[in-house]
Amino acid sequence: MQVNIIDFPETKIAVIEHVGAPEAEGQAIAKLVAWRKENGLAPSPEHRSYGVHYNDPRAVTASAYRVDLAVSVLDDVLPNTYGVINKCIPACRCAVARHIGSRDNVEAAAYLYQHWLPRSGEQLGNFPIFFHYLNVGPHIAEKDMLTDVYLPLG
Repeated sequence: MQVNIIDFPETKIAVIEHVGAPEAEGQAIAKLVAWRKENGLAPSPEHRSYGVHYNDPRAVTASAYRVDLAVSVLDDVLPNTYGVINKCIPACRCAVARHIGSRDNVEAAAYLYQHWLPRSGEQLGNFPIFFHYLNVGPHIAEKDMLTDVYLPLG
């Protein structure tokens, strides 16, 4: 798997916080999609789709699983009924690997943690791993899904 080191720029994001079973993420995603549509934020270079993953769903109980489902924004999020709030992905140096296929098991994340990091001489940064979902929507077949996985480095 190819891994590149990049400097990720500070990125303002609009977030739905999901805590609980990974299987229930669809409800949070639906809220974020509805908010995006209401605000005219179709996927684009200005409005990229992200997931900030605070823990591994395979390593924690369903009730402890936590992810921020997000879209990059240029402006602050106004109060809304969807529960979308302002957050930021900080500027950070990251290892990046691309995953192709289903997002149910993003192998690039496991590769970065288990294989690449121990051999790299690098240290983990102080921000969680995050995913950039390069193509989103119901029309994308699982086999065609593209996800860039960013592992912040210290």
